[in-house]
Amino acid sequence: MKDLREASFVLGIEIHQERSLHLLGFSQRVYIDHVLDSFNMQKCKPGNVPVVKGDKFNLDQCLINDFREFMKNVPYASAVGSLFYAQVCTRPNITFIVGVLGRYQLSPGSEHWVAMKKVMRSSLLSQHAYLAPLRAVTKYREYGEEDLTV
Repeated sequence: MKDLREASFVLGIEIHQERSLHLLGFSQRVYIDHVLDSFNMQKCKPGNVPVVKGDKFNLDQCLINDFREFMKNVPYASAVGSLFYAQVCTRPNITFIVGVLGRYQLSPGSEHWVAMKKVMRSSLLSQHAYLAPLRAVTKYREYGEEDLTV
């Protein structure tokens, strides 16, 4: 076996370590760049939040016949998949909206595509952010049945 030193990049995730401060962080900057580039959104204006309060999505917004041709050329399912990988690894802040938008992969409407682009715009603003887990808790407390009785 060979020691390859500290890992710095695994499965599209950058690993940042600051040993003196006992910090470990994860980022998907390169992956987010690639996703934004694939959907031609690299030069878009960054957004603040992935979903705005009051946004509602339902089946009534799904494809209407005259808009169906336009949406055939939109890679909606690919966008959902790309953002799903990001939210699973380092972007817990987009978990809710990616789950909601994923429900409409079969027949997305224009409102769904606009919302998907809004999520990507918010990723542009936070692409240099790191997910840094807090230190592990070293003290544990045991609970028994007598602790639960009133």
